Amino acid sequence: MDPEIHTTFSEEETIELGKKFAERLHLGDVVTLYGELGAGKTEFVKGICDFFRVSDIVSSPTYTIMNQYDGEDRQHDALKIYHVDLFRIKTTNELDDIGFDDCMYSHNSIKLVEWAEKANGHLPGSRFNVVFSQNEEQDNTREIRIEHVDEANSHTASASDSQI
Repeated sequence: MDPEIHTTFSEEETIELGKKFAERLHLGDVVTLYGELGAGKTEFVKGICDFFRVSDIVSSPTYTIMNQYDGEDRQHDALKIYHVDLFRIKTTNELDDIGFDDCMYSHNSIKLVEWAEKANGHLPGSRFNVVFSQNEEQDNTREIRIEHVDEANSHTASASDSQI
């Protein structure tokens, strides 16, 4: 599947793109988010959570590592969203300590992982990779690349699954 490339020009547009993207998500899905600090990852997550009617304030779990949100699917059934921020993770032992593998392979929730490059091979083979690039000349302009990866059905690993 070819990647989709979107350009947003404000935080609001990034949130709206997150909402639109969320329409394709289902229980068990994993979304990995890559990009520098301030690139728009959390704004995109806010859009996903808005689509699923999360009433909590959505913020990056930089210090707590993982936030759990309660939302609703399209049929108004309850669902869980895990928002994980691996920015502060230094070792795979820390991933074990937070129950990362159990979370990622759970089929009864949607998982959103910021700084996923620090997962060090602990990501499911089937996932959505979302890569954020900021325009250095225009602060609010972002290029957002969305791609579905299914490593189980391909012979190449994702470059996004790099070492810590």
